[in-house]
Amino acid sequence: MTLQVDTALFQRMAAYNAWMTDKAYEAAEKMSDAERRQDRGAFFKSVHSTLNHILFADRVWMSRFSDKTYDVKGMGVDIFDDFSELKSAHLDMCRDIVVATEGFSSEWLSAIMEWTRSTDGVSRRRPRWLLVMHMFNHQTHHRGQLSTLFNQAGIDIGVTDLPFMPDLIEEFAG
Repeated sequence: MTLQVDTALFQRMAAYNAWMTDKAYEAAEKMSDAERRQDRGAFFKSVHSTLNHILFADRVWMSRFSDKTYDVKGMGVDIFDDFSELKSAHLDMCRDIVVATEGFSSEWLSAIMEWTRSTDGVSRRRPRWLLVMHMFNHQTHHRGQLSTLFNQAGIDIGVTDLPFMPDLIEEFAG
């Protein structure tokens, strides 16, 4: 299936990811380190480990989409134990994703990418646009889990809806 892909969609999703990741860390900073590490029953147990997992997946996908290599330790293994290092690396990753999407072309996104997962050794082929969209969908999925964990801890992360990003509110205000 050949699809003409609009790069603006991915640039918007990269901006959304950066905005929401920043909001997630602002919420997480309202917790003590012990509270961030507390097993709260989420798939990756804690706020700290869920943030690490989102960064893990972003690093894996971005390594596949670019010639840049990112350090990962394996599925479910925290990359960073120190929260401030995690935050810094995660916000850097958001900037890398924004820059990468600015360089995407419709042709690059429409091309088929082949990769082999380290977990099962099976090679797969999919259109890049689908894989990039998966990366953004994965982020949103786990940030939704974080939002619930924050809410349960009495922390309101605020508005999380894409159409209500601050720059869009300003752009469409009048």
